[in-house]
Amino acid sequence: MRTSRVPHPAVVALGGGHGLSATLSALRLMTDRITAVVTVADDGGSSGRLREELDVLPPGDLRMALAALCDDSDWGRTWRDVMQHRFASTGSLDQHAVGNLLIVAIWELLGDTVEGLDLVGRLLGARGRVLPMAAVPLEIEADVQHPDGACTQVRGQSTVALTADPITRVRLVPADPPACPEALAAVAAADWVVLGPGSWYTSVLPHLLVPALRDALLATSAPIILTLNLEPEAQGETDGMRAEAHLDALRVHAPTLRVHTIVADPAAVEDVDAVTERAHAMGARLLLRQVSRGDGTARHDPLRLAAAYRDAMEGFLGDVGRAHPARPAFP
Repeated sequence: MRTSRVPHPAVVALGGGHGLSATLSALRLMTDRITAVVTVADDGGSSGRLREELDVLPPGDLRMALAALCDDSDWGRTWRDVMQHRFASTGSLDQHAVGNLLIVAIWELLGDTVEGLDLVGRLLGARGRVLPMAAVPLEIEADVQHPDGACTQVRGQSTVALTADPITRVRLVPADPPACPEALAAVAAADWVVLGPGSWYTSVLPHLLVPALRDALLATSAPIILTLNLEPEAQGETDGMRAEAHLDALRVHAPTLRVHTIVADPAAVEDVDAVTERAHAMGARLLLRQVSRGDGTARHDPLRLAAAYRDAMEGFLGDVGRAHPARPAFP
């Protein structure tokens, strides 16, 4: 693994939606060398409508990542609010996000997805880069186990996300999509990689189902930090799943993936021994830190999450301040 003794490490964060936004909000407090690699399987809401009507990548998760990286200035905060603003009307613009329309308009003008995202990033003063995980829109297909023993398949991110019965496996359609070359290069050059939190089957695991991206994650010398969710998604794809079951699902889909550190909030881990056992099987150490906001909501606190990431990168994996001989990231 690469040792990084630089004050601002190059970090690749993989995910989508609110989970990736939480990661980026924390990482931007530590470094401006951030690359967000974002899922492109959304088929609902504003993104789904634009995807179907204009045959483009769904822009919603990309928009949210750009908004999370906006500079903390009047300019950046204003553009963040503009990007996230949704129209409310009785017409066809209802619930379209301004940022989605802006991104798609720039794609049409430039004819290049990555160049367009880079241009939007410059406009926003984003502290980092946002890239799609694949060059084509994707669909997610899931095998679902029902209480009567029957197993059925459901397709589409919005449908899978609302599946309350246990999911046994997910796939991408197409199964071998072209990965974004810039995303592969970012993983190869990274000092650290962060995977999760987020919707486990529709935002986190899909990165491991793009063959070239999975190979890049298996080959990278950058240590991987896995961030667990704060709670299961009630009446959704991880309803009733315990923390160790999330790790079991990851191993089903990427059995040879090696992880450096698993970051988890103690309140979200019902059985520490079970999670620790799974972590060791993945080559990882479990880092228990309060990373929630502490206000009763299942939302990550950027400062607390950043502190947990810093502890992982500096090798402070215990409860007190003796560094574990890990891969220090800061002098």
